[in-house]
Amino acid sequence: MGDLLLLRHGETAWTLTRQHTSHTDLPLTPHGEEEAARVAPLLAAHDVGLVLTSPLRRAVRTAELAGATAAEVDPDLREWDYGGYEGITTAEIQRTRPAWNLWSDGVAPGPAAHPGESPGDVGRRADRVLARVESMLRDPAAGDVLLVAHGHILRVLTARRLGLPASAGSLFALDTGTVSRLGVEHGRPVIKAWNSTGTPAAA
Repeated sequence: MGDLLLLRHGETAWTLTRQHTSHTDLPLTPHGEEEAARVAPLLAAHDVGLVLTSPLRRAVRTAELAGATAAEVDPDLREWDYGGYEGITTAEIQRTRPAWNLWSDGVAPGPAAHPGESPGDVGRRADRVLARVESMLRDPAAGDVLLVAHGHILRVLTARRLGLPASAGSLFALDTGTVSRLGVEHGRPVIKAWNSTGTPAAA
């Protein structure tokens, strides 16, 4: 079976300020572009048969810089719709909702075009992506599948791939510009690598 490779896009300005970023279509920072290019050798070591990317430019650009030039856009890989919390930090939300947690409480309603999503909503999108790539992952000759997207959708997708509820994505912290790898051991999905950059870790 092939592995499922997950690439979180590189840094953006809102990554630095910790603002919730879903549909706001920000570019990568110069450092974010460096992060994306840094993982290219790591991905080149894999036989990738299919690349799917979020439609947002921070993901599309990350795919390009990482060497995944033949990516297909999959709208289901867009980031969690934060509704009324778009552009707002967790610290700001907790001034009026001290115990608020995205994974258990969801988001405030937003405008009609971006009403917000619950963990279950995001989980259903993740399930559609997994269903789309399942046959390739089962084909020994098809190679690996690379998904280029965003922190929260990839965390939810990881939880669903492991047979966990969408809210269990809270357990998988995911850094910008990193590659993670989900495989199979004894017939069960497992995490083979997480937050890899292809460079040695700092001492």
